[in-house]
Amino acid sequence: MSTAIANWVVSLTSTSLPATVSQAALRSFYNWAGCTVGGAAHPATTIASRTLSRFFGPPTSTLLGCRLDTKVIDAQHAALINGIASHVHDYDDTHLDTIIHPTGPVAAALLSVCETLHRPIPGNDFLLALIAGIEVECKLGLAVWPSHYDVGWHITSTTGSIGAAVAVSKILGLTSEQTAHAIGLAATQVTGLREMFGSHTKSFHPGRAAQNGLLAALLAEEGYTSSLQALEAKRGWVNVSSEEALANLHIQVDSLGKTWETEKNSFKPFPCGIVIHPVIDGCISLHRKHLTSSEEIVSVMLTVHPLVLELTGKKYPRDGLEAKFSVYHGAAVGLLLGKATPAQYEDAVVLDPHLVQLRDRIAAVADPSLRPDECHITLTFENGARLEKHVDHAVGSVHRPMTDAQLQAKFLDQCVPVLGVDRANRASDWCWGLEARDDIRSIHEVL
Repeated sequence: MSTAIANWVVSLTSTSLPATVSQAALRSFYNWAGCTVGGAAHPATTIASRTLSRFFGPPTSTLLGCRLDTKVIDAQHAALINGIASHVHDYDDTHLDTIIHPTGPVAAALLSVCETLHRPIPGNDFLLALIAGIEVECKLGLAVWPSHYDVGWHITSTTGSIGAAVAVSKILGLTSEQTAHAIGLAATQVTGLREMFGSHTKSFHPGRAAQNGLLAALLAEEGYTSSLQALEAKRGWVNVSSEEALANLHIQVDSLGKTWETEKNSFKPFPCGIVIHPVIDGCISLHRKHLTSSEEIVSVMLTVHPLVLELTGKKYPRDGLEAKFSVYHGAAVGLLLGKATPAQYEDAVVLDPHLVQLRDRIAAVADPSLRPDECHITLTFENGARLEKHVDHAVGSVHRPMTDAQLQAKFLDQCVPVLGVDRANRASDWCWGLEARDDIRSIHEVL
């Protein structure tokens, strides 16, 4: 299976891509770029950069949105730090069938290595490699889902290192055998435990996956070997990291190039766990249409899919990172503030007394008959009145995808505070035009 995947990667060409897949990949990169710039100044990103700066090598690769004096560093550290920045706000893309955030590890590794190459990298070649990485990453995720995730692995990083290795192998033009070795080298660097959610370490996972995948491909290019059955062997990645998944692996590998996972990528309107989005969507709607004062609310009852409480059941978040895994905080900012952007997940907002008081009046119950992107909200007021809202599908879901205009508004909301209005608009135009760019390496001029 590892060799079959490598053969598919090597044979993939731009002419074999449906236009819809290329467009989905472009949207994925655009969203990733905005999230990376937006996360550049987060403490998780700046602590990592400051701590590792003494080890930076020859400057080849750009730190997107970096306000530090050092904006160009070595490729390995750029992959790590850009990967952290892209995920730290939990605002990046999501492959809903697996809850993988696919673009972060792949794009961070791919961009950093492209900037080291002594040749132009056309935008369509970059997108082709990006698609190859995302496809393999998500197919592997489907093969091991859900047991791999349920046991406690952070599936974004455990599959992301392999996706990153595939993408870098593709842009480097590695042979099938070299690509298979890169897959093995990435597979052996398993990274990411779900226990880390709500801390800086969650965003470290996709950054490390990008770094691991980049290292894997570069070693393979120089002749470093691994097992050529790294995924499917008895003690290989699939059997070690999940239960009864080998048959699924065969199915997913056979589907490469037939069903495209890149097309299934979704984008977050809110910077938090995606299972909270129906609740936030509904609460914002209630705020805009009905609420005049949250003090009139006696209680809020949320009826949600069981996964919501499993993943985001933090009743008393202590900071912004923990709040991203609190359905209670999501409901409170939606009802009280009528919006949920990164600003509503700052530590000071999470600890605001008015928000805390409202959060304390919110309860949640699980209903297995609901879909993950569905919820029901019931407000009870001091005068005994009740107000209800049912959300069939949250904004940002497959049924209500974000438009290009919404993606652009999200991009600018993150980039303007970092780059300024003019540069943010130029960056937006540059990223939308990625596929036609003669050389991806000029990205440092705008981001």
